[in-house]
Amino acid sequence: MFSRNRSTCGVKPFVRATCNPDADSWVAKFIAWWINQETGYPIKERSGVIRWFIRREEVLHWADTPEELWEKFDLNTKEERQEPKSATFIMSTIYDNKVLMKHDPQYLASLKAMPLVERERLLYGNWKIKPSAGTFFQRTQIGAMLTAVPDDLEAVCRGWDLAATDKTENESAAFTAGVLMGRRKNGRFVVLDVINQQLRAGDVRKLVLQTARIDHNKYAWVRQRLPQDPGQAGKEQAQSYLSMLAGFDVKIVTESGDKATRAEPMAAQWQHGQFDVMVGEWNDMYFNQLESFPDSRWKDMVDASSSAFNELTLGMAFNIDSLIS
Repeated sequence: MFSRNRSTCGVKPFVRATCNPDADSWVAKFIAWWINQETGYPIKERSGVIRWFIRREEVLHWADTPEELWEKFDLNTKEERQEPKSATFIMSTIYDNKVLMKHDPQYLASLKAMPLVERERLLYGNWKIKPSAGTFFQRTQIGAMLTAVPDDLEAVCRGWDLAATDKTENESAAFTAGVLMGRRKNGRFVVLDVINQQLRAGDVRKLVLQTARIDHNKYAWVRQRLPQDPGQAGKEQAQSYLSMLAGFDVKIVTESGDKATRAEPMAAQWQHGQFDVMVGEWNDMYFNQLESFPDSRWKDMVDASSSAFNELTLGMAFNIDSLIS
């Protein structure tokens, strides 16, 4: 931007920009003086305070006045004394946007409904928070542990995260995970069953087919959602699974974005207590991975859960009536 920030019309050029907090961005480092490095929130007393900087050997040197930099770097000529650039940071939140708050008050509710990390960034302006263990899922946030399947399920989906190498071939092989999830008529969600195994490619296919049969027999109609890898090999694998699962409700999706991004919609509902979980031997294994996400080595069950949740809310919930009602 500085390379284009010039003028011959007599108006002093400047750059004015807005953005949302990102702890890993160059902006976070650039405005560090204006931000409390312990809390991540802007320091009110410093908001709008102008400071000066100069670059030397790819390092920015800051000062409260240009004169400090003139003296520090022995800048004596008129041309040299133009080198220091001024900058400031002005803190702001949605509450400063009076027009938006007046015309779209529901936007505030949307921000409050976001998962913890995004809520802290977009609603409160936190420049230090980033995804870490416990910021997505905690077992204490669920509504209830159920011993019987709810009788008001209106949609059921098992999301899959597939792997093709077993532990005997590779000690660090990924797991194949299948998470069965239901959407209830009262708007709540329930995790019904979780599978998580290290298997060979051929055994993975057998597991998916066997599980589809069991799910169908128990719940009458269940959608199996599988991921598709990019490229021709992924298309061929997808076609193979479609043929194998003929007669079942199957959807194959090319997932986009990283695992953390895909988990955010489910995390928002989880954090607001909209999830119940069936009692099962897999509970501790499941909770442990969710609570350690995204720092943990394994993320298979989280990815399978995100897949099932996104299908229940964006896939199976879609119909033409929803567009014209």
